[in-house]
Amino acid sequence: MLTIDPKELTTQKLHGYLQSAVGPRPIALASTLDRNNIPNLSPFSFFNIFSSNPPILIFSPSRRVRDNTTKHTLMNAELNREVVINVVNYAMVEQVSLSSTEYAAGINEFEKAGFTMIPSDMVKPYRVKEAPVQFECRVNEIIALGTEGGAGNLILCEVLKMHIHESILDDNGGIDQHKIDLVSRLGGNWYSRSAEGLFEVEKPLTTLGIGVDSIPDFIKESSFFNGNDLGKLGNTETLPTDEEVSIFVKESFEVKAILSSDDETKKFLKAKEYLDNNEVITAWKVLLAKNNF
Repeated sequence: MLTIDPKELTTQKLHGYLQSAVGPRPIALASTLDRNNIPNLSPFSFFNIFSSNPPILIFSPSRRVRDNTTKHTLMNAELNREVVINVVNYAMVEQVSLSSTEYAAGINEFEKAGFTMIPSDMVKPYRVKEAPVQFECRVNEIIALGTEGGAGNLILCEVLKMHIHESILDDNGGIDQHKIDLVSRLGGNWYSRSAEGLFEVEKPLTTLGIGVDSIPDFIKESSFFNGNDLGKLGNTETLPTDEEVSIFVKESFEVKAILSSDDETKKFLKAKEYLDNNEVITAWKVLLAKNNF
């Protein structure tokens, strides 16, 4: 294993390791105004939501590693205390990358990147029409994390108004995670597209799973199940009863045939198949089934 002491690396090399290891990171396309009210637009992947009451977003424009200068977004946020954070989806990612070009002060990145400026309701910076979601924000606080190149500056933004394109909503008025098609940053030139790799993991918010420690050893010690499989099994609150298992076996000719063969491998593979389809209780029924059912 490669072990690294951050103090022994150049900032540039450490920056590369950090960005490649911590991801994918959501992207804030931040819109601000300079002292002459000229728009500025720049993307930042040191970004996330940190509170919903009050609604707080935080992004961090870092000091440039090469010369320790600060970015226009930071200067504008310090000056005007307002910002619009636009989220980034796949349809606009190339334009967003173009907007990250370090144009001179006073250059309008909306125009350079080909984005459409639309007025905000409660703040002066413009919104990006093409962004599926836009947050009008007041800058509550700016926290400098250092004074050298690579040091971040946390910009704490309170959401005053949120705009959502109706085209990304589902039938219940929520945001459809497939339709919004968000992208995120990885290391180097790499991005990730969420809509192409979506999967669900059930949150144990109201349930009390039995835990992996309560799974029988013959399952835990099997080579057929990985950590994710054991996590699913351990997130089950109540195991099926003997009666439920018996009824299941009697109604499933395939499972009955597997049990009759006395082949544990087939039994584990069938349970694994159910787990891969997120049919966890059914997987438990297969695993708990005895040959005499």
